[in-house]
Amino acid sequence: MKEYLPILIVFIFVAGFAVTNVILAYLIGQHKNTRAKLMPYECGMDPVGTARQRFSVKFYLVAMLFILFDIEAIFLVPWAVVFKDLIYKLSKPFVFIEMMIFIAVLFIGYIYSWRKGLFEWNRA
Repeated sequence: MKEYLPILIVFIFVAGFAVTNVILAYLIGQHKNTRAKLMPYECGMDPVGTARQRFSVKFYLVAMLFILFDIEAIFLVPWAVVFKDLIYKLSKPFVFIEMMIFIAVLFIGYIYSWRKGLFEWNRA
């Protein structure tokens, strides 16, 4: 338990610093409510009309692509870091083939996205 004491101290220091900054900003900062500050923020667009505005499907496709390739990085980087340890515990071909299957699935997703035209951002 003694090994975690420095981490706890740093955590307490950082939390105290953040709380102190928020309190000081509230006490010292200016409180002027202007029309622009009171207006709801909608991704840079002026809030005109109904709130039930339809969004283009491209927004959702970008989110799906981000998730696809973000998951790749989340799994690929740690695997590369522990690759040498894995080949001592498991057989080298098994570890390699396992990751190649994972990369093949991601590559199929990439090809599917490409063929659907998801990377053509300026397409109408």
